[in-house]
Amino acid sequence: MLALLIIVALGIEVRAFDTPNDDGSSITITWTADTSYHSFEILRGTHPDEGLHTVCEVEAPRNTFVDSQIQQGVGYFYKVMARGFDAEPTSQTVGPVKAVAQIFNTGRVNIAVCILVLFSAIIYYITRARRGEKLYVRRIPGITAIEEAIGRATEMGKPVLYVPGIMDIDEPETIASMSILGRVAEKTAQYNTTLYVPTSKAMVMSMAQQVVKESATKVGRPDWFNVDNIRYLTDDQFGYVSAVDGIMVREKPATNFYLGKFYAESLILAETGFSTGAIQIAGTALPDQLPFFVAACDYTLLGEELYAASAYLSQEPVQLGSLKGQDFGKLIFILVIVIGVILRLFNSVFFTDWFQVR
Repeated sequence: MLALLIIVALGIEVRAFDTPNDDGSSITITWTADTSYHSFEILRGTHPDEGLHTVCEVEAPRNTFVDSQIQQGVGYFYKVMARGFDAEPTSQTVGPVKAVAQIFNTGRVNIAVCILVLFSAIIYYITRARRGEKLYVRRIPGITAIEEAIGRATEMGKPVLYVPGIMDIDEPETIASMSILGRVAEKTAQYNTTLYVPTSKAMVMSMAQQVVKESATKVGRPDWFNVDNIRYLTDDQFGYVSAVDGIMVREKPATNFYLGKFYAESLILAETGFSTGAIQIAGTALPDQLPFFVAACDYTLLGEELYAASAYLSQEPVQLGSLKGQDFGKLIFILVIVIGVILRLFNSVFFTDWFQVR
C-alpha cells in the first residue's frame, strides 16, 4: 500500500510516501520550494504536534531525502524547514506515512523476463530429450580424442590414469567428472585395459568405485573391475599430487585424464605426465588453471566444455536439455546485445534502458 500525502504551505510543497519497490525499510520525502534557499532541514516524529526532531539537513537544490532510519509499520510525520538569508518558511506537517514491504520489485521486471525465457528454454529441451529426441551437441576435440587415447593405451599394453580433481563430490566439476569417468570406464573395460582412479576424498572414492563397477557391468565385463585400482590417497593437496606423480612414474600409463577441479597442482600433474610420454586430456572450470593444462596437455576442455562433455557422453536427458537450453539463452542474449548496439547508433535508448536494473 502506497501512502502519499501532499501539503502546500508557505511556498513549500511536501510529499511523503512509502518508497516503492523496497523491503519496507524507507520513506521518501520530496519537496519544491523557492530557489533562494540554501538548505532544507527535514524533521520527523511519530506525533504531528510534538516530538518532531531533525533527521537530516540537505543543501539546495537537492529536494529529495530517503529516510531509512525507521521502523516498518510505524506511522511517521514529516516537516520541511527551509533555510535562507531572508526568510525561513516551514511546511505544514504531513503524515502519517508507513513503510510497507512490496511483494515484487517492478523495477526488475526485465530480470524476471530474462529468467523466464532461459528456464522455459531449458524445460523445453529437457522435455524433448526425455521423449527420446536426438539433440545435437557440437563435438569437442577433447571428447573425440577420449576413445583414441584409450585405444592407444590398449595397443601399448599400458594402463589409463584418471584423476577426478582434488575437491569433494559436492563440487559441480567433480560431478561432471564422474559422468565422464563412466564413459572412460566402459571403454577401458571393453578393451580390457587397466584403469587407475586415485582420489583425494573418501566420498569421491566411493562414487568412483560405484561408477566404474556399473560401467563394467553395463558392457558385460564385471570381472574386469578391480576395487583396488580406485583408491583413496590423502586429503592433503600436495601429498595427493606426490602420490599421483608416483603412480605415473612407476606404472607409466599411456593416457592421463585430468578432469575436475584443480588448483596449484595442475601444472605439477601435467608436467609429470608429459615427461612420461603419456597422451593427456584435461578439463577444468577454473580459468586460472587452464593455461597450465593448455601448455602441457594434448587436449583441454575449456571451462563449460567440461560440463558439455559430461552431457554429451552420458546422454542424460536433464543434462542434455540444460546444455541446449543454456545455449539457446546465450543466443538470445547475444541477439539482444546486437540489437541494443544498433539502436544506440541511431540514438534510441528505450531498448537499452529497459534492461537497466533498478
